[in-house]
Amino acid sequence: MSILGTRVIRTEDPRLLTSGGVYVDDLREPELAGAVRATFVRSTVAHALITGIDTSAALAAPGVVAVLTVADMTDLPAPPPPEPVPDDAPPPEGPAPLGGVWQEPLFAVDRVRFVGEPVALVLTDSNYAGEDVAELVSVDYEPLPAVPSIAAALRDESLLFPDAGTNVVVRGARPIGDDSIFDGCEVIVEGDVVNQRVACLPMEGRATAAVWKDGKLTVWTSTQNAQLSRLILTAIGLPPDAIRVVAPDVGGGFGAKIGVDREQIIIAWAAKHTGRPVRWVETRNENLMAMTQGRAQEHHIKIGGDREGHIKAYRLDVVQDSGAYSRMGGFLPMLTNLMAPGVYDIPKVEANYKAVVTNGTPIAAYRGAGRPEAAATIERVVDWYAAEAGLDPVAVRKLNFIKKEQFPFVTKTGAPYDTGDYEAALDKVLAAADYEVLRGEQKRRRDAGETRLLGIGLASYVEITAADAGAGETAKVEVHDDGTATVYTGSSAHGQGHHTAYAMLVTEELGIPMDKIEVIHGDTDLIPDGVGTYASRSLQLGGSAVQKAAIEVKEEAGKKAAELFEAAEDDVELDTEAGVWRIKGDPDKSLSWSQVASAAEQGLIVANVRFTADRPTFPFGSQLSLVEVDVETGKVTLLRHVTADDAGPVLNPILMEGQRHGGIAQGAAQALVEEILYDEDGNPLTATLMDYGAITAAELPSFELLTSETPTPVNPLGVKGIGEAGTIGATPAVHNAVIDAVSHLGVRHIDMPMTPERVWTAIQKASSK
Repeated sequence: MSILGTRVIRTEDPRLLTSGGVYVDDLREPELAGAVRATFVRSTVAHALITGIDTSAALAAPGVVAVLTVADMTDLPAPPPPEPVPDDAPPPEGPAPLGGVWQEPLFAVDRVRFVGEPVALVLTDSNYAGEDVAELVSVDYEPLPAVPSIAAALRDESLLFPDAGTNVVVRGARPIGDDSIFDGCEVIVEGDVVNQRVACLPMEGRATAAVWKDGKLTVWTSTQNAQLSRLILTAIGLPPDAIRVVAPDVGGGFGAKIGVDREQIIIAWAAKHTGRPVRWVETRNENLMAMTQGRAQEHHIKIGGDREGHIKAYRLDVVQDSGAYSRMGGFLPMLTNLMAPGVYDIPKVEANYKAVVTNGTPIAAYRGAGRPEAAATIERVVDWYAAEAGLDPVAVRKLNFIKKEQFPFVTKTGAPYDTGDYEAALDKVLAAADYEVLRGEQKRRRDAGETRLLGIGLASYVEITAADAGAGETAKVEVHDDGTATVYTGSSAHGQGHHTAYAMLVTEELGIPMDKIEVIHGDTDLIPDGVGTYASRSLQLGGSAVQKAAIEVKEEAGKKAAELFEAAEDDVELDTEAGVWRIKGDPDKSLSWSQVASAAEQGLIVANVRFTADRPTFPFGSQLSLVEVDVETGKVTLLRHVTADDAGPVLNPILMEGQRHGGIAQGAAQALVEEILYDEDGNPLTATLMDYGAITAAELPSFELLTSETPTPVNPLGVKGIGEAGTIGATPAVHNAVIDAVSHLGVRHIDMPMTPERVWTAIQKASSK
């Protein structure tokens, strides 16, 4: 019997639930004895010139080890000089540049561009003295006009990078034409959809500890990618082999911990510069001000079709708010453009983008990274179009779906979808939710004039996972002379259940019990070559690599077992049920893994592999959200959420369900409560959990998860990514549900988050008309 597909309890959990995880702030490594505490001095204004920094008072305070500014960074390699930009040069096409005139420094140099930007670093012996000492560092600012929004950035009245001559960092390469693509459309909807800026908000913020000893830098950091972090840390002037990066337990990432940020680079440099071990753990206030944030796109859309519901043309024009520095400003909207048509076979599609810099925290990946934005908009405007045409949103979706028999399918934006059965997923959700019964109850409440109305929202989505499939992932599997096995993976775990999943794959191939399998990740000395975890790539690339390594170990062990049996290799087989080697047809003779490995060189059978795929995969699904809206107050209550999320064969339902529950919660939270806000001067208004609307279990129902499994031919496991699917489907489903509840009152659209104030205001405006 195969272990794959069974409900295996996570092997990580006993330790996490008893002794607890060991995070950066918990580390008590001998090398960190006497580590000094780091506290950043951060900009208190959004946009200003720095005219002076006085550290004398801070240096005179008791317990201060050092106060470091950019003036101390003389031991860093100089950045390349920016290339001159002609006055009439348009913004470049493609991914946004990271250097040149758009260079992001480590400490702010001459100018600050967002509240919370690092200006200096205080090192103290005490855990708690840092904040007081940081306030003694006097920074003189000459304020500049703030650019707090996309609209302000596009006016180019105040420039964050004057040498660039514009706030537009990059433009897409697909110019939008005239309106001829809408010729013949009987129903046309045009409008704006905002995908608001949100915080990534992992339970553990960023944290780093660093030691310089005997010519080698060791860095423990909360990251999704130890190997990428090591590469980034070479910016302090060290070669990769002089840096060791270790990822201990990591308390969530959601994309914001891909690699390391400028603060972590500064901590590593400070340890080398001072010769003292240094530890930094950001506060929640710092996290909400300075950790990269997500989404922050404004979409102008136009969609047209006939009155029977056939969508003929769709246009998506995206403006990405990159924040103060364009880390992923071109990449995220490029993905949004790629996934613009979603699950629909639309004959004519136009999609383009531009990215701008603003005086806000930099934007980077956040669970879904560019794909949720595309799904949120196409699913919102399909409902919008259906309402305008007087059609049921289910009928419009089914009429325009890419059909099962059309796969593999390349969309008009160039996305090569591998497999899909969109109608089957939607039908499962409709049946489980009793869609017609819900519509009947919705009508009853409306006809009775009740004040608590039902809304039913749908979202059928597709996303791209492992977009960098060609980079692949590494794995090494060792079987030792005591019969145990060790898995080394370049994939990095921060809550997904990698240790359980990869042990299951080894057990399936080798028959070694899971309790005899250790999984190691996140240490560049042990795994120097690896890619890491992001874009829902872990199982399809990392898992396939582990499986490949296990198969190679089995092949090598088979040769050794044949030698020990004095038999032909073809006559030897592995009994994975019993975990022993046998001669075919002779059950009385067997060899244990311990015996076979002991006979191998150094008592070890090992395979070291890299698995690559030739293309990404495209998970899909449908979600239905049922909400209740109190029209007298605007309050929204999420009553039910039913989903069929298809990521191919399920390795372990427990792991998949955990990913779906977490993703759906985050997606619903964006629709209902989450938003990062700035005032007109660029001051953050949501820099504490008193102000930022983080959702809790009290606001959420128990999600109803349905099974849907469509294998992909892209990898030997047939699997796709599931880590971001729930987020991508939940936001538009909840968004559509709230608007559906009040659509009969004349409400056509409400921007997210749909707070009671926004919902109530939309109802009042519609009523006044």
